[in-house]
This record gives sequence, structure tokens and C-alpha cells, in this order.
Amino acid sequence: MSSVFNRVAKADGVPDAVGAAAPGNRLRALELRAIPEYLVAQFSRDVIARWPHGDGHPVLVIPGFLAGARSTQFLRSVLRQLGYHAHDWRLGVNLGYRPSMNEQLPARLSQLRSRHERRVSVIGWSAGGIYARELARAFPDDVRSVITLGSPFRGDHRTNHAWRMWRLLNRGPSATAVVSEAGRIRREQPLTVPTTCIYSKSDGIVAWQCCTSLPASRTENIEVHSSHCGYGHSLETLYVIADRLAQPEGGWQPMRPTADQGPP
Repeated sequence: MSSVFNRVAKADGVPDAVGAAAPGNRLRALELRAIPEYLVAQFSRDVIARWPHGDGHPVLVIPGFLAGARSTQFLRSVLRQLGYHAHDWRLGVNLGYRPSMNEQLPARLSQLRSRHERRVSVIGWSAGGIYARELARAFPDDVRSVITLGSPFRGDHRTNHAWRMWRLLNRGPSATAVVSEAGRIRREQPLTVPTTCIYSKSDGIVAWQCCTSLPASRTENIEVHSSHCGYGHSLETLYVIADRLAQPEGGWQPMRPTADQGPP
């Protein structure tokens, strides 16, 4: 099992997100591997139990577009196994941007911050990662760290296979503003809180280049080998999440994978 983790690698440089293209049909077909990825993770609880454990701080998990709480249930169960207080966003299925989210998401963050009396780490899958980043941008004092899973926050927002459905379900001035040039420039700016951007070059839904961040002192891009639909239960991705969350608050360091990285 440890060979899975030997492939974790830090990105060299920042890829061109503006000139990126949506994944081809071969990669789209490979998204079916999300099923065996899930099964492998389900039967690897003993392996997961040996990973770095955390300090019990709260973690807010935001699902991807057209997904809801069930899609992140396994991820949240792993986080609880590792000692965290893992929480769903409680906004149902993610149908894209809704003006009401401007109040609901901050309220959810504030609720968790007050309940646990700790800063909250936020994990966002795909479009959920875009929301996670903007939440941290607006409330940096309440967010401990951000981890994005295949989140296309940089470059052309149309270079993914969910764009047409997103546009169909998101109309009006508010939605138009979100995907404007000004909105793109805002989204691309690095955060002030520790940020880990996880991406996969075999992602069959979004252009992986768009899931990487511009350089910043507390920001890192980490490559894994996962399907887009499998980020939340790929063992490789889960290990990176475990390693990142286990860092002491205020002591963040970029991940430095080694040839023998993996569970003890």
C-alpha cells in the first residue's frame, strides 16, 4: 500500500492556466476509476489509522458542484478517525453560486468557530474549494488553513466539463459577476492563510492547470494521481490531507515528499 504515497510530488513552477484546455475523452472515461479508488480506501482503515493524527480542531468540508453531504461522508469519517471534528457545510446540494451563500457560509464558519473555540480548517472539493478560498479571504482570522481538491480557481472558468451545466443553473447579474474578468483576477490571488492546492494531471473533469496557485509564502501546489470524482476517497489524496491538517497551528511548513513517504 505504501507505494501509493510514493507518487506524491510538489509541483515545479506555475503552469499556464489561461491556455489550458478541458480534459479529453480518454481522461473523462478514466473517471470510472473513482469506484475502485473508493473500494481501496474502504478496505484500508487500518492503514489510515497509522497516519498523522490531529489536535481535534474543527474542519469544514464543502462539496463540489452538483454534490452534497453524501459525497463527502467518507472524507469526513476519515477526518474523525484521525481526531478532528469534521462538519458538512449544511447547505444541501451545491448548485453553484447563490447570493444567500454570502450570509450562510460565513454563518456556518462562525458557528463552528464559536462552538469549538478554535480556528477552522476548510476543505473544498472542486467548486467547493473556490468557496473555501473566498471564505478564508473574507475571514482569515477564523480560518486555520485551506485545502482545495481539484478546484479550478485560476484561468478560464470554461475549461472544464461542468461549465455548461453550471451556466444553465446559474443565471442573472450575481452569477455573471462571479465569472467576470474581475472575478477571475480576484479568485487567483493567493490567500494569507496556509493553503494547499491538490491537483491531478489525470483529472477528467477540470483542467489541472487551473487548480494550481500562484506562488505565495504559505501556499503550495501538490500533485496526486486521482480521478476528479475520487479526490475525497483517494488514499493518496487523503494522506496529503492528513499530513497537512496535522501541522501545529502557527507552524505551517510546505510538504516535502520523500521516496519513502507513507504510513509507518
